[in-house]
Amino acid sequence: MAGNDEFVIRLTGKGGHGAMPHQAIDSVLAGSNIVVALQQIVSRNVSPFESAVVSVTQFQAGEAFNIISQTAELKGTIRTFSAETRKIIHERFTTIVYGCAGAYDCAAEIEIKQVTPALINDIVISDVVADAISSALTDSHLDRHYQTSGSEDMAYILEKIPGCFFFVGASGKYPHHHPKFDISEDALVVASTAMASAISKLLSLSPGSK
Repeated sequence: MAGNDEFVIRLTGKGGHGAMPHQAIDSVLAGSNIVVALQQIVSRNVSPFESAVVSVTQFQAGEAFNIISQTAELKGTIRTFSAETRKIIHERFTTIVYGCAGAYDCAAEIEIKQVTPALINDIVISDVVADAISSALTDSHLDRHYQTSGSEDMAYILEKIPGCFFFVGASGKYPHHHPKFDISEDALVVASTAMASAISKLLSLSPGSK
């Protein structure tokens, strides 16, 4: 799973009347160009063999239809799978935000907070777990190469302790976060079997186990 960074961009220009834009410094215009430019980071700076996401998910500015807002705030998320890619995106992100803001005479402030690192499974443990689950659930489909740009704080534990994080399919027609999502209770049996099989196999391979 991907590492998750949360970002906030605060822009400060000069408020003014919408009928006299030449007397203002338009934070909305600067923010709009920043949104467009940020979408080009991945396509022009990250290898096509790597995965990454930069999404602006909030844009808040102004309170009246005829007033150019002095300030604007953009929020969003950055998702990466490696420290190298994360570094590249952060560098380009900072350059683009300050560059675009400066081009429109706006001041910019950037705040980036790491929510989770990338979740990386231990190869040896993952192979043992996958083999155990395959043997116990012969009618189930096991995808050993599944990757998602979603994030999970289990990543902090796996940074310190080797382990394996896996998904169990539990939905029907609608995906997670959909208002009509409903869990399939059959997944409880599958998940319990998978966990019990994996634990039993790992314990049997542990030094000193009986």
